[in-house]
Amino acid sequence: MRGKEIYEYAKKLRLTYISTHIEEELKKADMLSLSPEEFLTELLQQEYMGRSERSKLKRIRNAAFPYKKYLSDYELERMPKEAKKYFAEIKTLDFIGNGQNIVAYGNPGTGKTHLSIALGIEAANAGYSVKFFSVPVLINQLKELKLHRNLLSIQRLFESTDLIILDELGYITFDREGGELLFTHLSMRTERKSTIITTNLSFDKWKSIFHDAVITTAIVDRLADHSFILNMIGESNRRKK
Repeated sequence: MRGKEIYEYAKKLRLTYISTHIEEELKKADMLSLSPEEFLTELLQQEYMGRSERSKLKRIRNAAFPYKKYLSDYELERMPKEAKKYFAEIKTLDFIGNGQNIVAYGNPGTGKTHLSIALGIEAANAGYSVKFFSVPVLINQLKELKLHRNLLSIQRLFESTDLIILDELGYITFDREGGELLFTHLSMRTERKSTIITTNLSFDKWKSIFHDAVITTAIVDRLADHSFILNMIGESNRRKK
């Protein structure tokens, strides 16, 4: 095998595409009479493209989406009018670079979770780190970590992740401890990192979730000041179908 030496070095350097395809690339170089510079450029280009694609898949996997949804199959015509006016702007993902948030509120079945996951996948494909949480599951996780004095790992995640998606805020209420933990971790991201929140309740009803006027006011103040507020109140898409 002519490419054996290249293969060995590529394997040691963890160049996956080159170590896997060196023989066929050599044959193609012969067939097309590629110069050494053209041959090397082709190899490195293919290696980069492969590595980029694997990185995208890894970011999507690490985000822990419950399922995959995409902007390409999002039915924009069914999006409530008040929210639709922001769609063109938020799909650019500029809100992530600006450390802005999105709060999508409305009744079930209006596409809030679909939109949040689709934006999350777009962000992961664009190179951003993303993490998806169902709020009830997150609250239980925070309490468990606090009980075992092991909150540092998730604190680091909240401080460093480019986009965190918190789904279903308000569908299940939680106690004061849960509210305080959520407030603390959201505060770590204020004006630094972006958060998408989907909820069935408008801001004026959030006190029923947190059971504390001071915490509720503080959370609303931090979110409303630097967010796209999407009014997703409308007819259920699931009911339409």
